[in-house]
Amino acid sequence: MSNPNLYQLVEQAQTLISLIATHPDYKQLLELGYQPDLNIADASTALTYLQWELERNRELSI
Repeated sequence: MSNPNLYQLVEQAQTLISLIATHPDYKQLLELGYQPDLNIADASTALTYLQWELERNRELSI
């Protein structure tokens, strides 16, 4: 089994995080007081930083 491209995986993860953030069940949990230490925005930010690093490394290797 081959490893998928990391950049593509990060993009897929961003899409999933976006779907979770807008899902009615997730919104209901927030309304009921769900307050995790790290939230959806934190996860999205971490993935954005990873994307930037991947892009920077790709540019450096050209």
